[in-house]
Amino acid sequence: MKVSYQWLNEYIDLSGFSAEELAEKLTRGGIEVDGVEARNKGVTGVVVGYVKKKEKHPDADKLNVCTVDAGQGEDLQIVCGARNVDAGQYVPVAMIGAKLPDGLNIKRAKLRGVESQGMICSAKELGLNDKLLPKEQQEGILVLPQDSEIGRPIVEVLGLSDEIMELDLTPNRSDCLSMLGVAYEMGALTGQQVKLPDNRVHDASEQAADHISVSISAPEHCTHYAARYIKGIKVGPSPLWMQNRLIAAGIRPINNIVDITNFVMLEYGQPLHAFDADKVSGGRIDVRLAKPGETLVTLDDQDRRLEPHMLLITDGEKPVALAGVMGGANSEVTSETVNILLESARFDGGTVRKTSRQLGLRSEASIRFEKEVDPGRVIPALDRAAALMAVYAAGLVTEGVVEAVTAGVSPVTVKVSLSKINGYLGTSLSSLEVKTIFGRLHFEYEVSGDDVFEVRVPSRRGDITRDVDLIEEVARIYGYDNIPTTPIEGASTPGSLTLPQAIRREIRKRLTNSGVHEVISYSFTAPERTGLFPALAGNVYPVRLSMPMSEDRSVLRTSLIPHLLEIAGYNRNRKNDNVAVFEMGSVFLSTEQELTRLPQEKHRLAALLTGSRTDAQWNVKTAPVDFYDVKGMLEAVFDLLGISGKITYEAAAPEHWHPGRTAAVLLDTERGSECIGYVGQLHPDLQREFDVADTYVFEIELSPLYEVADFSIVYKALPRYPAIGRDIAVVLEKQVEAGKLTVLIKETAGDLLESVEVFDVFTGEKLGANKKSVALSLVYRNAERTLTDEEVTELHGKVVTALEQSFGAELRK
Repeated sequence: MKVSYQWLNEYIDLSGFSAEELAEKLTRGGIEVDGVEARNKGVTGVVVGYVKKKEKHPDADKLNVCTVDAGQGEDLQIVCGARNVDAGQYVPVAMIGAKLPDGLNIKRAKLRGVESQGMICSAKELGLNDKLLPKEQQEGILVLPQDSEIGRPIVEVLGLSDEIMELDLTPNRSDCLSMLGVAYEMGALTGQQVKLPDNRVHDASEQAADHISVSISAPEHCTHYAARYIKGIKVGPSPLWMQNRLIAAGIRPINNIVDITNFVMLEYGQPLHAFDADKVSGGRIDVRLAKPGETLVTLDDQDRRLEPHMLLITDGEKPVALAGVMGGANSEVTSETVNILLESARFDGGTVRKTSRQLGLRSEASIRFEKEVDPGRVIPALDRAAALMAVYAAGLVTEGVVEAVTAGVSPVTVKVSLSKINGYLGTSLSSLEVKTIFGRLHFEYEVSGDDVFEVRVPSRRGDITRDVDLIEEVARIYGYDNIPTTPIEGASTPGSLTLPQAIRREIRKRLTNSGVHEVISYSFTAPERTGLFPALAGNVYPVRLSMPMSEDRSVLRTSLIPHLLEIAGYNRNRKNDNVAVFEMGSVFLSTEQELTRLPQEKHRLAALLTGSRTDAQWNVKTAPVDFYDVKGMLEAVFDLLGISGKITYEAAAPEHWHPGRTAAVLLDTERGSECIGYVGQLHPDLQREFDVADTYVFEIELSPLYEVADFSIVYKALPRYPAIGRDIAVVLEKQVEAGKLTVLIKETAGDLLESVEVFDVFTGEKLGANKKSVALSLVYRNAERTLTDEEVTELHGKVVTALEQSFGAELRK
């Protein structure tokens, strides 16, 4: 809802408040204001001018030389290229020194040798949204009404000095979908009195019932329908002040009749519709549901096929409007219209909502009907519009309102005690203070001896039905900031993350800080995807959904990797070959083919790398990712959790993994060594199936990590004594894993071994068939004293002997 500050000021005195201050009050009172926007986009020095004469430019066919009276005492000569400029027009004139939006400054200039003393402006040049202007004003210069005052600043004429507040209303506050509703709200928040508009109708002696009749054949969908008959109207432009109000609210002016119905809708929150009365057969109105196969051409010239649940306004023979949504072209008000049948009604919100959504016709009127209009404003809004048509369309309003009512509205009365108000809010408000608040809200009330308030809720506030609603109103107007804070009584437990939640959060931080993107994919997948990567899942059956969105999303996933592969393929097809992503999510495993109990839900972490490690640069060559990149990501996670010492890797060849570039991830627990996942390259056949290059992944179970994770930090003194290093190269069988060598070395050397690293692996014909050379670097140190060379030589010899005896290793000379 867009609320004009100047328009709102007509109903309530806002002289002591700026638009920003009002926005702050509304927001603190529970009506959120998204922002305040000034209509003036930077216009200064532009006034109303009168084109006295237009002549062709002597040296340019598309330019005109205009003589303009801008109220400056002397006529101005202005060169203008607009096609629609003509003598006798009132137009916006930017004087020398004027400023326009986008930083445009008007200076004295010559165009093709002819001096121009200013500029005649279009709407767009003034910063106006030309799409909200009448169609005839959307091209060329802006032509003002003939009664415009020469020399008057254009910001006053077009209402550009106004400011617009954008309200973000919750569904329960539909009362603020009207200027009067916002005025009541501001009155309650500021203590100012609300001035209602004059809706008195000066009826003619002729009776409206002689021209029109109303009936309702769908009483469940329309509870009140009222109409007035207005004779002898003259269709034309609406007054400029009304057009300014509509444009400020985001509605395009059309003509005086339509503009008045829109103006009153914004003012009262009650949608209206004007029919050409002479096109309504017999002046009869009947509200009924559509018949099967019935059609209606709406005002947007679309032929709409109607459904039986759609509510129609008919003339007893044919549909003339979709109730609460849009009028029909067969009863449209045109320039030839003389007599008006003016509608004001209360339609069922659910019926209007269903129709508007099905037909894609969501309008300002349908929005208000969807949220239920105020039943008390059906007649006042009708009278207000009729009164305006009498003034601005020269209409003769016939006497009386023709209406049909199928259900009355019972007044809502709600009781609440002062003690309950204070008990809920933690306040100590007096009875007088609560009375003052209800008075500012325009709520009528009676008070019993026990300070029990019996409040008669106005019909405009359909959201108030219970005592807690009244307590909320007291809190809003009293001010949330004024409600005292009180400590919570009794034992309380501060909120915190569980250990699994904290672990997942830290893993997410570590991986994203490493430049890996997190993705969130569907928990649903295609049945054939559940057969991929069975090693970690075991012998399980896919869990089918009862009502899947599609066949590709018909079962619960048993692995995270297939969806990561789909993401990699999607990116590769869009020329993004370098992908580094991870996902933490659940997989669902069931050992039952016919599900009789809930499947197991297990948390897993998976990541995928493909493409190059870095982008190509002038001083850096690209290098493809490999096994050690993805293994390094996994080790970073284990380091974070403090369990690197409990992790070992063992060569493996599970299904769908590369048989020579995959390792099982083993975790040492109290139960022994457990396989918690796999890391490695995908099988080449699978890579081709998903259309990806060499791709490296890992997937691990998170539940075992929750049990052993250790975030404690152990500090050690820096070493005071020197270390002694020894390098060794051994030749052994190719199938012997280097990791087993390092494990044996650590066991043999004991506490004096500070570190052992593999720094080279070599194969060649000189070593012999099925042989390899592994070079290791060992560092020895004693934290209490300096080691002697003899001690290190003796210990190093034991290491060599252990390697020879356990793996048949030979020292490489």
